[in-house]
Amino acid sequence: MTNFVFETTPRIICETGAAAKLGTLAAELGLRKVLLVTDKGLVQAGILAPVLDGFAAAKVAVEVFSDVQADPPEASVDAAVASARTAGIDGVVGLGGGSSLDTAKLVALLAGNPQALPDIYGIGLAKGPRLPLIQVPTTAGTGSEVTPIAIVTTPTHEKKGVVSPLLYPDIAVLDGALTTGLPAAVTAMTGIDAMVHAIEAFTTRHKKNPLSDGLAIKALELLFFNIRKVIADGGDLDARNAMLQGSMLAGMAFANAPVAAVHALAYPLGGHFHVPHGHSNALVLVPVLRFNAEVARRSYAKLAAIILPGQVFASATEASNAFIDAMDTLVAEMPFAQRLRDVGVSETDLPMMAKDVMAIQRLLINNPRDVTEADALALYRSVY
Repeated sequence: MTNFVFETTPRIICETGAAAKLGTLAAELGLRKVLLVTDKGLVQAGILAPVLDGFAAAKVAVEVFSDVQADPPEASVDAAVASARTAGIDGVVGLGGGSSLDTAKLVALLAGNPQALPDIYGIGLAKGPRLPLIQVPTTAGTGSEVTPIAIVTTPTHEKKGVVSPLLYPDIAVLDGALTTGLPAAVTAMTGIDAMVHAIEAFTTRHKKNPLSDGLAIKALELLFFNIRKVIADGGDLDARNAMLQGSMLAGMAFANAPVAAVHALAYPLGGHFHVPHGHSNALVLVPVLRFNAEVARRSYAKLAAIILPGQVFASATEASNAFIDAMDTLVAEMPFAQRLRDVGVSETDLPMMAKDVMAIQRLLINNPRDVTEADALALYRSVY
């Protein structure tokens, strides 16, 4: 028997239109005034209007913080925490993509128990209690609504994580209708991000377990067979819901069986060049798959059976190669830049990025194959 511990968000609601009920859910948690953490794009898109109406109907007051920044820098998180304290809120609602959800986690934690961000980077260093927290994703990518991780960009452009069970929200609300207006490029980036979560959770060197495996497999199935649909027709609500649920399942998987080299190589792209996280992952995914194949072929062969059903392969190596080729084809179809040179990276930046990767040992130790600085540099060069 495999010994393991599995943790996740205690209450998950998957329902079209559920975002309008957030006020009722907040009232059920005993909240009287919440900080709604989101970004300006969602405010301008009018997504907040029915949400705020729901809070008013439930007689729960709302203070809106809409200054969330992508790859949230420490200063942005601190500003949100200051806003929460000034407003005297007793709970937090995160509404948006991964940056909004990660910021909301940290606001609930730091407003509930003041502590300096730099002191809690790492695993299990955060101290509770935190304020009640509801998370509502508007992208099918990070799975942040079911993970105990919040990623912050430091003043030195490093990506650092706060990892603690305290960051699991009380309630996660998945409403596919919130994602129908996403542009195709954002849909593609976030969808590939979620697939990376599933693949890396399934092949991780540490904490892999039967429950995370099952979730990762189902997540990859939902994501792979629906991503082309939502890019072709952003209003396909069934496919949107499938993507959102796949992202959540992948989040559950990697929260318990952690990600590895794809994410490690992606972080310098976000920290230094502000490439969106999902796009960063997509740029380095296939090179890392090919790099890992010699030790991960059996796992990749199992994933080939999920995304290439009915195909018969002569060996695990053949199946593994077919899986990688299928992912290569999918990424190449996505409506975003495919090379590092096209996202503002110069060839002289590659050694600096490879060096930065070596500092992300918390992820590299999970990779099926050891990664050296020379390996990281070669991987970057292969996609430059």
